[in-house]
Amino acid sequence: MISVLHHHYMEKCMVMSIKRFRNLLLLLLVMIPLLGCAAFSYSTGMVNILNPRLTPTVVQISPGPGRSSSDGSQNQEELLIYLYSQANPAVVNITIYQQVQQEMVPVGTGSGFVYDDKGRIVTNAHVVQDAEQVDVTFSNGLIQSAKIIGIDLNSDLAIIQVDQLPDEVSPLPLGNMQELAVGQTVVAIGNPFGLDGTLTKGVISALGRTIPALTPFSIPEAIQTDAAINPGNSGGPLLDLHGHVIGINAQIETDGQSQSNSGVGFAIPVNIVNQVVPELISEGKYEWSWLGVRGSDVNPSLVEAMSLPYATGAYLVEVTPGGPAEQAGIRGADKQVLVNGRSLEVGGDVVIAIDGKSIGTFNDLLVYIALETRPGQEVTLTIVRNGRENDLNLLVGSRPES
Repeated sequence: MISVLHHHYMEKCMVMSIKRFRNLLLLLLVMIPLLGCAAFSYSTGMVNILNPRLTPTVVQISPGPGRSSSDGSQNQEELLIYLYSQANPAVVNITIYQQVQQEMVPVGTGSGFVYDDKGRIVTNAHVVQDAEQVDVTFSNGLIQSAKIIGIDLNSDLAIIQVDQLPDEVSPLPLGNMQELAVGQTVVAIGNPFGLDGTLTKGVISALGRTIPALTPFSIPEAIQTDAAINPGNSGGPLLDLHGHVIGINAQIETDGQSQSNSGVGFAIPVNIVNQVVPELISEGKYEWSWLGVRGSDVNPSLVEAMSLPYATGAYLVEVTPGGPAEQAGIRGADKQVLVNGRSLEVGGDVVIAIDGKSIGTFNDLLVYIALETRPGQEVTLTIVRNGRENDLNLLVGSRPES
């Protein structure tokens, strides 16, 4: 910049008087150090704004105290650039191989992130479940073979492990579900369509979604986001702006005709990661709690048909023979009636509380069993039967494979 300015003035001096040339030369000599100071101050200010905090074992990206620029978008841009530089080395590209005519060939790719300093990597179960060999590619281009440590189809989570992490790679820290809010900015890093190290940005669109698992059961408390997630992003981290993993990108909603992002993606929440992954590491599997019921939400038609004293609750339509609910004496529907032209199964129990916690929907019941209990634990269900409340003790079972 300085040399350009100097050349510009030298061309003009050919037609200027000696006096004007001297004045301009003096002015230029004054401007040069000022321009140098401005560039130096901007560079120093950018570092102070980011103020990263790092620990020896995990990436800790923080905006730090004293962020006070009036241009919030500029601040976020700088933070995203720094977040990517720190988090991306811990995000990996996973390639799975299967034997085809006596040769191992690549048949799919996905993403994952470094979970701990032992070389363990979290990804989706659907990424690696059919793999005969697994390769992991780090952001620096290093490729390592990985072994599968544990898979849980009910949560669509898996752990794989490499022998050694590159020196510059640190595990990503896990976030806190209690601190999340709809509208919060989030970032997805992964390998959509095999394009490694891709960052996309969006917001949390909703919390508490229920999404399908790789079994007949469901995954509760999923995070919905409009950050672009596409095939190949599966297993990669959804991050908050502090660089904390708040979810594992797993699914997208489509119109049934396309496999690309339509602005509705889902991530497995970090509280399920905290719950499942340690047991995948220690046991190779995770045992989920199970009631053995099928149900729905209480609705006005059901209230009318059964003369229910409550307008909310978990209505139990069917009880699995021999399951924990049946053994505890829970009853499902026993007949059908017509209410306002609608056929309803009636006569089942309505759960209004579990261990003293109010239950407003059938999903509330499933979430409590899944996230707050373990197989073999006893719980107390408060039910409404024939218009009267009653407490039943139930011993939680383990989910069957089907």
